[in-house]
Amino acid sequence: MMTAFARTVILYFLIMTGLRLMGKRQIGELEPGELVLTMMISDLATVPMQDFGIPLLAGVIPILTLLALSMLLSQLSLTSLRFRRLVCGTPSILIRNGVLQQEAMRRNRYTLDELLEELRGQGVAGVEEVKYAVLENSGHLSILPWTRCQPPTAEQLGLETREDVTLPVILVNDGRLLRRNLESQGLDRVWLQETLRKEGLSSHKEAFLLALDETGRVTCVKKEETP
Repeated sequence: MMTAFARTVILYFLIMTGLRLMGKRQIGELEPGELVLTMMISDLATVPMQDFGIPLLAGVIPILTLLALSMLLSQLSLTSLRFRRLVCGTPSILIRNGVLQQEAMRRNRYTLDELLEELRGQGVAGVEEVKYAVLENSGHLSILPWTRCQPPTAEQLGLETREDVTLPVILVNDGRLLRRNLESQGLDRVWLQETLRKEGLSSHKEAFLLALDETGRVTCVKKEETP
């Protein structure tokens, strides 16, 4: 029992570390090579978990080899545009100036039904409303409508705007003080205690959320008492 537990824990953290090294991607955004790599690693990990007669290294070494190969290919993709096109491919334009590019659709095996479904999913009723539709390497369809079909912006309407969008910095997360964030804002515990006192709190442990944006505005949410 302990052997199975230890093997599972080791392989789990090994795979999680490897996936973190691959970068943050959702399943739908994986390149074909990354998807194949993920599936192969999963299969390699399940064998030593289930069969105790197989040495643990028989699963660890192939996984490490695949991860090292993936990192090598990623580095080559960063340094060589030709290799990047070979491995990752290039985006394809399926609609250009409102005209379907049938040859590009056949080359990518992208049916008309799939294209129309993607257009409807992004709020576009017809092909004539699209200036460009680009099939990205990840399989996502990027749609760029004509200017006349886009919602008007404040600049186009001649409205005066004020930049009020700011990025808040989390100082307290579920009662836990993030000291690094506090120090990055040039603040100390004296400021923190004074701010908490103004919000009616005696300690940061009573705060569910405490954030500070670029304008100095404080957002504080008190932690609810558990029944």
